[in-house]
Amino acid sequence: MKLATFQQNGTAHLGAWLDDDRLLDLQQAAPNESAFGSMLALIEAGDAAVNAAQALVSAAQSGQLKDAVHQRANITLLAPIPRPRKNVFCVGRNYVDHVNEGYRARGTEAKLPEFPQFFTKPPTAVIGPGATIPHHTGVTEKLDYEVELALIIGRGGRDIPQERAFDHIFGYTILNDVTGRDLQRRHEQWFKGKGLDGSCPMGPSVVLRSAVADAQALDIALRVNGETRQRSNTKHMIFSIPRIIADLSLGMTLEPGDIIATGTPSGVGYAMEPPKLLKAGDVVTCEIEGLGTLENSVG
Repeated sequence: MKLATFQQNGTAHLGAWLDDDRLLDLQQAAPNESAFGSMLALIEAGDAAVNAAQALVSAAQSGQLKDAVHQRANITLLAPIPRPRKNVFCVGRNYVDHVNEGYRARGTEAKLPEFPQFFTKPPTAVIGPGATIPHHTGVTEKLDYEVELALIIGRGGRDIPQERAFDHIFGYTILNDVTGRDLQRRHEQWFKGKGLDGSCPMGPSVVLRSAVADAQALDIALRVNGETRQRSNTKHMIFSIPRIIADLSLGMTLEPGDIIATGTPSGVGYAMEPPKLLKAGDVVTCEIEGLGTLENSVG
């Protein structure tokens, strides 16, 4: 099952995809079910609510609940969680080729990280599919892109062991870790350069963990104006998904709805020769196998 948050008549709704063009409004289909009020409400309600949503999807696919089915052309997709309750957790430098290209661009000797390198992006950075990434002229002159697999925590916990990490995942989505490279260098840390408004496009859907056979073996790619810039596979992560969850949760409670971006492969703009940074009018398309396509323009 693929879930999405969409806007219609100025109101956000939780939906489930019936196919590529039709979305079932879960709250309209079951108005007395509070778990269908938002993506966060569904995540917190747990397996029973997910099973109830799946039953509604099956009913709609058999021709029932027609009044609650909407065509994609008639709705506006939002980020799956339009306003996260906490900062989005991110892992930096988690693909070998990306680490190497960064050192090469700076003219220094490469060294792989020994532990996951965490930073965050604030809730105000989150935007949805089709939304405009602000160019932030006058703030940054080196706006860049980073396609990433993001996971959403379903069951909270602290000190989560690696062997149980996948049990805590609700589902997966696509995230673009847009970055002001000059701000990143100027402040000698990552938060400011990665925390600008609109710098966290996310979506288009959340694919349930049970629907992804192996999250550690997904093709991942990014294009700018149709030109492929990044292409890899999640199997090339330095730190696996279980390792990321285990390390992040050490002494720190993860909660339902928390979002974790798992790093980007090589091909970022600042490390290209010559550099190819984002400019106004560019169209950035992120793709991850089985999760769909996330596209945003720069403005």
